[in-house]
Amino acid sequence: MASINQTASCSSFSEDPLCFQSTPYPFYFTRNPSLLGGISDHTLTLAAPVICYWALSLFFHYLDMSGWKWLDKYRLHESAEVKSRNLVTRTQVVAAVILQQVIQTALAAFWISADESQTVNHAPELRRIAFTMQPVLFQVLGEHQAEALLPHMAYFVYWWGIPTFQFFAAMFIIDTWQYFLHRAMHVNKFLYKQFHSWHHRLYVPYAFGSLYNHPVEGFVLDSLGAAIAEWATGMTTRQAMLLFSFSTLKTVDDHCGYNLPFDPLQLITGNNADYHDIHHQVIGIKSNFAQPFFVHWDALLGTRMTREDIARRRQKHGKAS
Repeated sequence: MASINQTASCSSFSEDPLCFQSTPYPFYFTRNPSLLGGISDHTLTLAAPVICYWALSLFFHYLDMSGWKWLDKYRLHESAEVKSRNLVTRTQVVAAVILQQVIQTALAAFWISADESQTVNHAPELRRIAFTMQPVLFQVLGEHQAEALLPHMAYFVYWWGIPTFQFFAAMFIIDTWQYFLHRAMHVNKFLYKQFHSWHHRLYVPYAFGSLYNHPVEGFVLDSLGAAIAEWATGMTTRQAMLLFSFSTLKTVDDHCGYNLPFDPLQLITGNNADYHDIHHQVIGIKSNFAQPFFVHWDALLGTRMTREDIARRRQKHGKAS
């Protein structure tokens, strides 16, 4: 059986299919030192979540102010409810959100280090992956097929498989961190009264109030959880930028107040604006703790509530009375 010498040198992929010295980069990769000229990736990673937050929030605020009647069937609550049922003013919400974003950005500035992954020689790592995969592929596919597929599979694992795994692993860590801390803040009366009750002053959520939290909760639940997920998965600066931006967009969308069938962020998972809105109502305040991506912890631990569950409860109580 042929074997791969991890330390062997080579001049080109055409001479040695396991050389990996001149393989093409995937479309998402660039060797430029920064994604935007004149702005370092580190600075862009700090700015991106803030920009995403206010850009999407202002979009939904525009919808709120538009007066378009066709939107009414997608609203989770009538516009008047925002003023009549919420216990905090929009000015207070904006001030609290800005404070949290200042703390969040300061943490990220300390946490995210300068990244030079775009200038790294990726060939040794590609070769190491191929060397690791070789015995299994030779056993399963046979030597001839394995030799033909090995460089392509190593390429796929390195440029697509590992980054995808890192991203979903980070999402799982954030979901886990937020579920159990969020649930604890509802179960423990002290934690709820001192910290989490701030967020529930918004009985009717709206987009730019999604990060309206007590500063301590905002730091521990949101900022620290995301930082731990980024660290645990070994992300590059650009991966962290994508994770933080996506997480921010998802959080804003989950509080937007609309059940939009054409919203991609609401289509990818059952944890959406309608799902989280139930948690903000009296009937669902001890349910739907999962945030911001998936609902598996609610489903596994019996804290999931749907609109159908609410209808059945109300019907049951109606019959009982």
